[in-house]
Amino acid sequence: MKPLKRPVRRGILVAHVAVSVSWLGLTVGLLTLGITAFATEDPVTADAATRSMKIYGDWLVVPVALLALVSGLVLSLGTPWGLARHRWVWTKFWLTLVTTGLSIFSLRPGINAAAADGVVNIDLVIAPSVATATYLFITAISVLKPWGLTRRGRRLRISASSAKSVDARSPRQTA
Repeated sequence: MKPLKRPVRRGILVAHVAVSVSWLGLTVGLLTLGITAFATEDPVTADAATRSMKIYGDWLVVPVALLALVSGLVLSLGTPWGLARHRWVWTKFWLTLVTTGLSIFSLRPGINAAAADGVVNIDLVIAPSVATATYLFITAISVLKPWGLTRRGRRLRISASSAKSVDARSPRQTA
């Protein structure tokens, strides 16, 4: 993919951070509602909490998850970070892909079943808890950028540095 121009890259970066923070906030909201539904003795409160979770799940989970995935993918492919050059980017990609799939194919059906049946179980607490911990981990590695290059990243860096050293010794100008 061709590198993104600076204004485009910055716009996508802002969108990616905003939607990723929204996904984290959405999950914390789902966790709060799940704990409320599971812990309350009042059936009316439990029903209201599961119906609220259903609204979040029906209207927000899928678009927010997909926007986080797509914006991150565009950023990784359109910047020098690359998708498979740095371990932290590669890890973020796979965790985002897995959590997007789980949000769509596991979390939403679980919320819908609880709202339809009126039966609240611990799954309404566990799923958002795991998701929140995962998003916090993804946020931490985004800030800290640990682990260095992947094999592919090392190979690309070596080939780029050897090409530069050949160009520097050459009396002719290169493109």
